[in-house]
Amino acid sequence: MKKILFIIFMVCSLPMHANTAKDDLAAIQALAKRIIPEQAGHFIFKVTKSQKDQFRLESKGQKIQISGNNANSMAVGLNHYLKYYCKVEVGWFSHDTFTMPAKLPKVTRPVTVDARVKDRFFLNYCTFGYTMPWWQWEEWEHFIDWMALNGVNLPLAITGQESIWYQVWTELGLSDEEVRNYFTGPSHLPWHRMLNIDYWQGPLPKSWLDGQLKLQQKITARERELNMKPVLPAFAGHVPYELTRIYPDAKITKLEPWSGYSADYACSFLDPMDPLFAQVQQKFLETERKLYGTDHIYGIDLFNELMPPSWEPEYLSRVSRQVYETLEAVDPQAIWLQMTWLFYNERQYWTNDKVKPYITSYPAEHSLLLDYYCERMEVWQRTEKYYGVPYIWCYLGNFGGNTMLMGNISEINTRIENTFENGGKNFQGIGSTLEGFDCNPFMYEYVFEKAWNFDLHKDVTEWMNSLADQRLGRRDAKERAAWQLMKDSVYTEVARPGHSSLISIRPTFGKYKTYYANPRVPYQNKTLLTILDNMLQADGNTHSYSFDITNVTRQLLSNYFLDVFKKYEKAYTERDRETMGSLEKEMLEIIDDVDRMISTQSYFLVGKWIKDSRSWGVNQEESDYFESNARNLITTWSDKDMLLNDYASRTWAGLTKTFYGVRWKMFFDAVNAALDNGSEFGEKEFEAYKNVITTYEKAWWEQRLGNFTDVPVGDSKAIANELFRKYKDKI
Repeated sequence: MKKILFIIFMVCSLPMHANTAKDDLAAIQALAKRIIPEQAGHFIFKVTKSQKDQFRLESKGQKIQISGNNANSMAVGLNHYLKYYCKVEVGWFSHDTFTMPAKLPKVTRPVTVDARVKDRFFLNYCTFGYTMPWWQWEEWEHFIDWMALNGVNLPLAITGQESIWYQVWTELGLSDEEVRNYFTGPSHLPWHRMLNIDYWQGPLPKSWLDGQLKLQQKITARERELNMKPVLPAFAGHVPYELTRIYPDAKITKLEPWSGYSADYACSFLDPMDPLFAQVQQKFLETERKLYGTDHIYGIDLFNELMPPSWEPEYLSRVSRQVYETLEAVDPQAIWLQMTWLFYNERQYWTNDKVKPYITSYPAEHSLLLDYYCERMEVWQRTEKYYGVPYIWCYLGNFGGNTMLMGNISEINTRIENTFENGGKNFQGIGSTLEGFDCNPFMYEYVFEKAWNFDLHKDVTEWMNSLADQRLGRRDAKERAAWQLMKDSVYTEVARPGHSSLISIRPTFGKYKTYYANPRVPYQNKTLLTILDNMLQADGNTHSYSFDITNVTRQLLSNYFLDVFKKYEKAYTERDRETMGSLEKEMLEIIDDVDRMISTQSYFLVGKWIKDSRSWGVNQEESDYFESNARNLITTWSDKDMLLNDYASRTWAGLTKTFYGVRWKMFFDAVNAALDNGSEFGEKEFEAYKNVITTYEKAWWEQRLGNFTDVPVGDSKAIANELFRKYKDKI
């Protein structure tokens, strides 16, 4: 029976793996037409027979020839030409724009570049909540092109899995209502998929399931056209608790509530040793294969931010072996991909005597591990190089979609090079596991360029000079000086949870702060002022330049807000009401200025996030539901006043002036009221204030409280110059 299943599975899987040279040429030509429609005809693409990923650039008369072993390699070659010859950077959002030179520069001598690693992984389960939940095909199509241009060939592809689960659970006897209620709202689905929460903001509309199924079919088809292997989900033991009604003898356990949620939202886990586990795995994989195909790489994470039922090494070995065997029974070529975030996040429990049996209980050639947060801790260094199990070095770089200039680029360079030298033969890839698309997009481009043998990577300084040229569209000494200062002062620290502007953190004094609240910056704000001054003197007109001066001004004013708040705290301690009043006014004015600045960029518009969410509704009721879910994630995250409050905060226009601005006004009113009553802002006053502010926070995401622009407003250069002049003598 197992042999019959294997033959059926493999025969049905064959068509998607046989990209011919003709297919590769068609794919890269189509990509070029999408990215540079007016210049696409000036490129010649040629498929080579190289056994490794490789591209070659050369001029052929008035045209540029890009050769490569497949469409993905040729896309990297095209991107290399655009960046380093045309000084053009293609952004990851569909609304990013750029201007090509009037005449394509010649390649004076042929350039051949090889990939240094086989696998280039991208995305994180969380990205599908913090950035992608509302994307339509337009956004996905451009982003897949961006991934190809940056050499990604192993993308996480978890869109539309609820459409499969709906079929599986209803076929096993659950009702339509039971299944849809078991799912969370769209932006919270990543944490449902990772066995963290059930039911929150369900039931999920059937129209969403149908729409996501069609979208995932387009996503996986296009990714395969560009020589990517989508990493699809598989069964990790997560089941609806209602399944106990149909299978009362199954070993289904309610897990502990996650991250402050009540037991009502806790997940249910089916023991992999139970015969039902293999049955569900088979049903899911066969349904998934019919709908989305397979490349035999499956993401399964059993205990992400959860405690296993037992810490006994024998149990951990047995459970992982059992899960692998359920994969192998359906697909003997299966490779189990796991994120090893748990080995970092719960490292006090996941000691090596537990890690080793858990990851070595099944064949290493059928395993692939993501070393998840390498810019801070490389787990391969703590686990004897993962005991020979293949792994991918990953840069995380962002938590919650927070907007904070952050990233330790020189340290990343050092760590990756050390991994190439000392990471073992089982080191086989480079990737990124960002939680959300943040305000430091170039950091991810840098990481993916490290996967290729570009000479430029030997010197981070030269790479930053080239980046400055690309962002401005030309070489300029002031622009280069700005980016060198960024490298040496701003981009020196690893990103951490809660890294965000004080503006977007729930206002309070010290001991009452939000759990995830980290507004600290590792540099002097005067340095950022100098950076902005240099950029403004460079006087660019590209989309990237407009974004950069907006981004730097946003951070500059946000940092200054923190400085003013420290003065406010001091004035409060001294009960200097006059100074407090003056500083309150200044802080509210800074918030307004930040909002006006970031309104110039699609990147920073809460109105776009809300409009995109509403676009999935087939009627008014559904659109309102999706909007509420979208608002919830980026504010309180869950219910009011829980652990994750503000975890996904981001300095976005509209959100800053309304949600954050109103909260600050409420805080000032509460502090002043306490002083007016001859008291202080102590425990009693804080609790009263918290009740008021949490009511407002919940009202903000439960109701449609106003319209926000979903298109950029204002001249970014003019506003940045104005604000520079306004604040330069204060900072």
